[in-house]
Parts: sequence; C-alpha cells; structure tokens
Amino acid sequence: MKNIRVSKTFWLMLFIVALGIVLRLIFIDKPDGLWNDEYVSWFVASFPLGKEFVNAIAAQCHMPFYYLYLKFFIHFYGNSDLMLRLTSVLPGVLSIFVMYFVGKEMGDEETGEKLGILCAALTALSSFNIYFSQEVRFYAILFLFSALSLLFTIKLEKKQNLLNLLCYMISNFLIIFTHTIGFLFVLFNLIFLSFWILKNDDKHKKTIYVTWSVLLFLTLLDVPLLFKILTTHQNSQWWGSFCFSKIGFLFTDYFSPILTNIVSAPDSFFYDFTLKFIIFALAPSIIAIIGIVKALLARKYEINGLFFVAFAFIITLVLAAISGKLVFITKYSIEIYPILLLIMCFGLLEFKKGWRYFLIFAFCFLNLFYVLTNPNSAPRLHRSEGHKIAANLIKNANLKKDDIILFNYYAQDRFGKYFDFSPYRVISVNKVNFADFLGVTSKDDFKKIDNKFFNAKFKKEITDKLLPNQQLAVVILNDVSTYSPTEMQFLFNNDKEYQKAPFLFLVFSYLKNKELDEALKSLKILRIEQKGSWTVVTFQKQ
Repeated sequence: MKNIRVSKTFWLMLFIVALGIVLRLIFIDKPDGLWNDEYVSWFVASFPLGKEFVNAIAAQCHMPFYYLYLKFFIHFYGNSDLMLRLTSVLPGVLSIFVMYFVGKEMGDEETGEKLGILCAALTALSSFNIYFSQEVRFYAILFLFSALSLLFTIKLEKKQNLLNLLCYMISNFLIIFTHTIGFLFVLFNLIFLSFWILKNDDKHKKTIYVTWSVLLFLTLLDVPLLFKILTTHQNSQWWGSFCFSKIGFLFTDYFSPILTNIVSAPDSFFYDFTLKFIIFALAPSIIAIIGIVKALLARKYEINGLFFVAFAFIITLVLAAISGKLVFITKYSIEIYPILLLIMCFGLLEFKKGWRYFLIFAFCFLNLFYVLTNPNSAPRLHRSEGHKIAANLIKNANLKKDDIILFNYYAQDRFGKYFDFSPYRVISVNKVNFADFLGVTSKDDFKKIDNKFFNAKFKKEITDKLLPNQQLAVVILNDVSTYSPTEMQFLFNNDKEYQKAPFLFLVFSYLKNKELDEALKSLKILRIEQKGSWTVVTFQKQ
C-alpha cells in the first residue's frame, strides 16, 4: 500500500510541477521589454564586481543577493530579456517542490502527503507567484528563501540537529541579504521559533542561543550596506499613501487571480465592483480566509505561532506605511506568503470531505480558469511602462542626425538596451535634475514657481539649438504626468487636494504641459504617437 501511495504522490507532483512550469512559461517573452524596476535589476547586475557594483546597489533600496544571482546568469547566458525572465522561472518552479515538503513536514503521518500536495498545487496555481516568476526582480527568489525558512523552522522544532540549524540560518540570512526589510521577518520568525522550541523542551536553550548569535552576527555584516541604503536620499517611495483598502488587496493579490496592488492600487477596495470581481477576486479570497480561520480555530500551536509571524510583519509594514516610510504594496510582504498558503491549506483539510473537496475545487478552478482565459491574467499582463515601447515610438519618429530627444522622468541610460542614441542630442529632465529646469526643489516652493524661469531654460537648451527642419521628440511617461493644465490650476487653488498629490506627479505634469506649450510657440507638430504608458510628440523647426 505504501508503494501505491508513493506512486500516486509522484504522478500528482509530476502533474502539478508540469502545470506550474507551463503557467510560468506562457507569454514570458514580453513585447514591451523591461520596465523601470526590471531595467534597474539588469543595469545594476551589469556593473563589474567592485566599487561601481557596490555603489550601484547602494543607490537602490534593496540588498545585493539578487543582483549577484542575476550577474551569474548574465555572465554565462547573456542578457536578452527572455533569459533575464527565465532566471525568475527557476526559483518559481523550485518553490513548488519546497512547499510540498513544507506541507508534508507540518502534517502528521496521515495528513502530511495531502497537505504537501495541496501546498504545492496552490503554489503552482498562484497568479502572484506566476507574475513574479516572469519578472526580472527578486520576489520569486525571495518567496523560495521564505519557503525554505518555513520548512526548516518546522524541521528545527522537531529535531534540533546541525543540518536543520545550518539550513535555517542560511535561508534566513539569504532573506536578509535579498530584501532590505527582510530582517523584520527573520526577527519575528526567530521569536516564534524560540518560544516553540523552549515550550517543548527547556534543555534546548543552547540551540536558541546559537541561532540568535549566528543570525545576529550575519545581520551585522549587512549593517554598513543596510545603513547606506536606508540613509541614501532617493525619490522612490513617493507615489502613494496608505489606505486600509490595500490590506484587502493583499488578500486578493495572494489568493485570487486578479492582481491589483502590484505597483499601486486604488483608494477604494470596491473600485471595480463587477460580477467578474465578485467571482474571481472575492470568492477565492473568501475561501482562503475561511481556510485560515478554520486553521486558527484548530488551536494548533505551530499554526497560531506562524500566523503571529505573518500578522506581526504586516502590522509593522502598515505602521511604516502610515508614517510615510514606504508604500504598502503586496510584494513587499512576500516573506509571509508561504506561511499564509500553508495555514490556508491546513485549514481547508480540517473540513469534512464534502466541504473540503468543494472549497479546494472551487478555489483551484477559479484561479486556473482565469489564468488560462482572461487577457488580463498574470502571464498575459503587459508591462505598460516597458522601455522597449518608448524606444519603438522614438524609432517611429524617424529622427535624423543631431535631432533632439527630450526625456521626461527617466534618464537616457534607461533606454540604452533598446536604442542607439549616439546620432542624436539627448536631454533628460528626470528625478535628479528637474530643479535645473524648474528652479524649485520642494513641494512648498512649487506653488510659487516662476514660469519665466522654465520658459527661458527651454528656449536656451532646446528651441534655440534647433536649426530649420531639425526635429524635437518629447518622450512623456503618462503615468507620472497625469494632471492637465486645468487640473494643475485646481490643485494650486485647493490646498487639501494639493497636499494629497504626489510631488513628482506635480513636477512632471507641469513639465509635460509647459514643454508642449512652449514647443508649440515656435515649432510645428509632425507626429503624436501613444502606446502603453508612453507618448512621443515630434516637432519640427520651420
């Protein structure tokens, strides 16, 4: 009988892993190219090891492991977009195996196989994991490290041997070395593990002391880089404020196939309260919550303790978001995702067979059906800010040698992978140097902006340097320049709304409006083309 059971598990896992691979490979070659965060991953990983590499990491807001990981693959396999995306498929698939062992380890002899298979299946079907398994960012590998941390947390409680201890330390150190706020998850996890081990046997105090000491030492090795990252001034976490609807989006992102809070989310949870939202976002999320509540009601110490880790981490992120230290985005909490999946699966298996099968089937069917049929499913989602889109729009402008390209928001180097700028004159008004064009640096000063300063700068740097018949291509990122002149005037006259508006939205909306206005005074429009989040307006001097 045991051989039959093992055989069934083998074939089930083979099917689950094969399905997970297919869902992570379909539509992986994105026509939009890398968008900003992905481009940064490639850009940093492309620096040679040494001072330049360290400085490039310090200029970002995350830790270095993923950039080292990406550098390894670039060195051996090149830097095509497809290859870069495949580096995330690998940890995405490995996570399916790890979550099987997580479930098997948490369950007893009777339920371990079932729990393991269910954890693997829901990991394979997770739209959130599928999306980040196609993204050139560290979230797929961070999920893998978090799943490994969860596995060896459970193993270490059961058996305090050297192998389990080493694997626990390594997996948690990799979390710290990958995600800037990963140390918070490791801290809460270590607190829970300490109570868990000491609750069962007081003689293992030595294991706890060693674990705390080694992880503290490893964390201290990261402190200089962590300090530099956290104290370097960056215009990064600026585009959204916290609202409690984002906690709701955390559940729909994690457990439903509709992904809302990938970059930013609406202020209202019911922003799109349609039948599709009810069936594919609310229904799977409610099933997940039912499973989590059922698991907590089972009063199993391990489950409740792991839930404490997830809850404490989320509360910390919420407090940080409320105080304006970060934007509350689902992916920033991905360390707790393996825990929530495990607790949900444990709870669903606590139901009697009829309800159990119904809830599991409904959850899997809704997720899989949406992924396979909906044009907005995780593998099909476009990167509307993809830099290849902007590069193609510039190519379509048919510029000639010494024509001017004016970029708003991003510097020229963000597009060098897709376009050769050497024949052209390129000007970038970006997050670092916009004050050179505006004459202001703060939101308080922005209300007193002198239009004459910009007009003179634009004339001197651009229109006066164009010869007759030469062209100017203005490249606009629509997502950060959303306000029209009328809307800008309204914000200037309404202090409450003005304070709510992100400063850089104001800056680049003003720049877009003024650039087009000033260009029209002395130049003729030849072409306007818009695609995704980009618009390129081409002018010619008469």
